Amino acid sequence: MQRRSFALGGAASAALAAMGAPVKADTWPDRPVRWILSQPPGSGPDNVARALGDRLGKLWGQVVVIENKPGGQNTIGAQAAARSPGDGSTFYFATTAALVTNPLLFKVLPYDPAKDFVPVAFIARSPFALLVRAESPLKSVEDLVARSKAAPGTLTLGNEGPRTFSGMIARLFNARSGARANLVPYASVGVGTQDLMGGHVEAMVADLASTAALARQGRLRVLATTAAQRVAGWGEVPALAEKYAGFDMVGWFAVVAPVGTPAAAIERFNRDCNALLGDKDIAERIAAIGPIVDGSMGVAQVGAFLKAESARWGEIVKEIGVLPE
Repeated sequence: MQRRSFALGGAASAALAAMGAPVKADTWPDRPVRWILSQPPGSGPDNVARALGDRLGKLWGQVVVIENKPGGQNTIGAQAAARSPGDGSTFYFATTAALVTNPLLFKVLPYDPAKDFVPVAFIARSPFALLVRAESPLKSVEDLVARSKAAPGTLTLGNEGPRTFSGMIARLFNARSGARANLVPYASVGVGTQDLMGGHVEAMVADLASTAALARQGRLRVLATTAAQRVAGWGEVPALAEKYAGFDMVGWFAVVAPVGTPAAAIERFNRDCNALLGDKDIAERIAAIGPIVDGSMGVAQVGAFLKAESARWGEIVKEIGVLPE
């Protein structure tokens, strides 16, 4: 397996990005800013991007245009962003899958995260959850594991497929808990959760951002979250790490830009974004959607984080036995 990692040192990459494209931080942006997303309107990432983009647009005095390009397991949006000019007008609001796991799962991609993008800002972590319908007799993770072991292969655990984030979490859960769940793939979280509430599958792995409303309405029950610690706002729900040490499987959102994007634009984007993420109002607004904001990373730190995540996920992929196709 070929492992790609982000060779994204902050100062050096930024200096190279600035060559041939002089832009001053105090004059950028001088036109609307386009954010490409790989998810459809109304999705968790889309809702976060719109909440943040609205505030940044007001700060910059320019419209932030959200351009949704879903499909192809993030490849359509990522390719469009990679092929955009690096002139400071286009950014990619990316997920873990687009930047880290896709290169580990596909032999051929129409873009290369390590070569086509430079880091800009880290936005938020998006925990996933292990869910059952509200009427389920399964009240805990222990109940679910015991049920799966009692009749191996009969307990159905929905997810978005073996090469998606939720699918890999489901496989890792089986591996580390000893559960014998039958993994059932769905085309989307929405379809899966409808089947879950209808009793067609017994449990589901899905991102908290997409399922939080249903859980708070009492239609779904969250058995556990996939973060290393309990999730803010869900303090009564245990983390899987409490039962299975080291279980830390959260998605995240980060902004990257096409190679060549001026350093001044990147630095201002990072600074302004971090400042807004530190604002209580925007943090709470995004937390209500599901993700937990983190505005602590400078540009170089974002690059280091992406590189570390590439290495960590390389080991996880080996553990669960997923080979690139």
